[in-house]
Amino acid sequence: MTNKELETIMDDMFAYCADLIMKKGREYAEDETDRLEHFKAAAGLMGTTPRQALMGMFSKHIVSVSDMCMSGRHYDTERWREKLSDSINYLILLAAIIAEEEAEHATDRNTDPKRD
Repeated sequence: MTNKELETIMDDMFAYCADLIMKKGREYAEDETDRLEHFKAAAGLMGTTPRQALMGMFSKHIVSVSDMCMSGRHYDTERWREKLSDSINYLILLAAIIAEEEAEHATDRNTDPKRD
């Protein structure tokens, strides 16, 4: 595979992922004020953190991709694209959760009276 062919695949996957994450965002975050609200709600139900809740949900996708890789069966391009883009998007959502956690920690450090 040439660099140009790989670049074409990356461009296609990133565009597909971006479109899908926005489409699913409208589905899962109905009021669009918090794109991470379902992970936070799942964390509340599970007694975990949003990061841990996301990992639980993401694990299902990892297992599915692993099964597809290991089965030896042929899957059409659209099936691969769907599974891979869901996995990529879970990593992007994990990055968003981590960024939110870091912002909250920074705020806590800046407002902690014991810090002075």
